Order: sequence, then C-alpha cells, then structure tokens
Amino acid sequence: MKPRAVVFAYHNVGVRCLQVLLARGVDVALVVTHEDSASENIWFGSVAQVAAEHGIETIMPADPKASELQAKIASIGPDFIFSFYYRHMLPVSLLALARRGAYNMHGSLLPKYRGRVPTNWAVINGETESGATLHEMLAKPDAGAIVAQTPVPILPDDTAAMVFDKTVVAAEQTLWRVLPALLAGEAPRLPNDLAAGSYYGGRKPEDGRIDWSQSAPRVYNLIRAVAPPYPGAFTDIDSNRFIVARARLVPETGAPGISAERLGDLRRLPIGLSVADNALFGVCGNGRVIAIHELRHRVLNADAQPVGEERAVDPAEFGRIIQSSRHS
Repeated sequence: MKPRAVVFAYHNVGVRCLQVLLARGVDVALVVTHEDSASENIWFGSVAQVAAEHGIETIMPADPKASELQAKIASIGPDFIFSFYYRHMLPVSLLALARRGAYNMHGSLLPKYRGRVPTNWAVINGETESGATLHEMLAKPDAGAIVAQTPVPILPDDTAAMVFDKTVVAAEQTLWRVLPALLAGEAPRLPNDLAAGSYYGGRKPEDGRIDWSQSAPRVYNLIRAVAPPYPGAFTDIDSNRFIVARARLVPETGAPGISAERLGDLRRLPIGLSVADNALFGVCGNGRVIAIHELRHRVLNADAQPVGEERAVDPAEFGRIIQSSRHS
C-alpha cells in the first residue's frame, strides 16, 4: 500500500518537492497552498497547477489552524505531512495527525538561518554557502531533527535569485535522496543544535534602502540580496526613487575599462550615486566604488511613496532627472 501524504506547499520549492513525492510513488491525498496575492510579483511556479494536472484535490485556507482543515486532514489519515515553502506555521495539533511524522523543507543549512527568507539574509550577510534542509516539524520553527541537507555555493556576484534557483535544486535533490529511507522508516535524525545557529525574521521592501555611508561590500551584498525579482535596493533623491537592479563591486585594483587612475578619480566623488564619463557609479563610505549596470526610476508622491511605472534610466537621463528635480 502506498504511503499517504498531505502536502502544504508554495513557490518553486513546493512545485519541485511535490513532483518528487509523486515520482517516488507517494499517494498525495491533499495539497494545501496559498492564493496568489495581487500585490506580489508572482515570478515562480504554481503548486496548484501541478496538483490540478495530477488530479489532486487542492485547497487554499486562509488559516491553517482552522478546525475544518484539521478535521479534513484527520479524515484522510495521512502517514506523512510535508511542508514545502508553505508560508504559515502549522499547529502541533495538526502535525500530530501524521502517523509517521511531519517534515519541512527549509532553505538553509540548519541550524543556520532559521526563520524567514533565509536566502536573502545569507546574501546580505556575505555568506559563501547556503543550501536546503529537510527536518522534522515541531512547535518551534525550523527546530526539529535534521533528516538530510544539501549545500550550495554562493558566489561573490550571485544575487539572491540565483542562489534561490540553486536552493530549489538542492531541495529536490535532498528529498529525492532521502525519501526512500524516510518511507522505509530508516531515515537519520541528526541533531539540530539551535545554540549553534541563528534566527532571522521577514523583510519588507523598505529594508532595501541603501545607506551609502556603509562599506561597499555591505552595500553590494544588499543590492545582490534584493535584486529583481525582489523589490530592489534603492536610494531616494528629492522626489525620485532610484532602484539599483544590476551592479558590480569594483575591485580595489580596478576593472576592465576602469584603470587605477580613473578609480582614484571615482573615489573622490561624493558618497552616493554619481555619473562619470557617461557611466553610473555608487560611492560608499569606505571610498570603494560600485559600478551600476542597470538603474530604475520611480517618482515619489508627497508622502514619499513611489507611484507610477518603474522604468530603466541611462546615465544621461539620470542626470537630467536630478537637474530637473533640483531646479523645480
């Protein structure tokens, strides 16, 4: 008899891990997912669509603590409950309905980066490695025993989106590799030493505001961590918001097209965004320079909130916007 599971899932990790369960012959009796938010940039795959293609019943409750949901899952009598990037904590009473255990796929190498948006935080903090961890679910988030994990590298110029793509693959590989042992009741239970780890909360678009007085590596890490499809790192000048969509930290020895002599001139520019030789640069508090390869613009209203369409601007247009703003 096939093992029966209820799956809570969303986003690309949810898509791929659901597909792994199906490929391994698990009877997925119910998929619980989220409705896409009209205010969110939906750049990822649809768990609901995958479930529909396989004829799996799918529901989107607003509250996973609802008694109706628990009654429905109890009637299914699942062997396993899985959570793959589902955005709500599941109550212990619900987890207890899984006869053989409840497991979550987390986007970090636990115990590091427990909590929200671990990939973005890892890039912000300049980490060189992240990954995916399958672990038992408890009342406390990301605190249960580790079943399996797979590391991925974070390269110096990787954006969070690039790292997340690697994490999706790592999650798929982790589940594929350990699932036979899990179904057979032979999976390991490795310690998840919370004292040796870290916990981070969620992030808001406002957290992408650039403080140019910080060191260039810190500013560059922020730019990488929230680059599109995330909201982006930004700086406000008068009634204009400029979002740094693509950039590169200029090495202290210079770079192609930027000689050591020219780099010295750039370092003497004021802190913040500047145009030099028809190119955009950000000068940081430690004197180092970030080359801006794509800059986007939005107008700010009287409440300093962005309005209207976001659009790319070149160095010449950036200069015109600044000049016009300061003479208006």
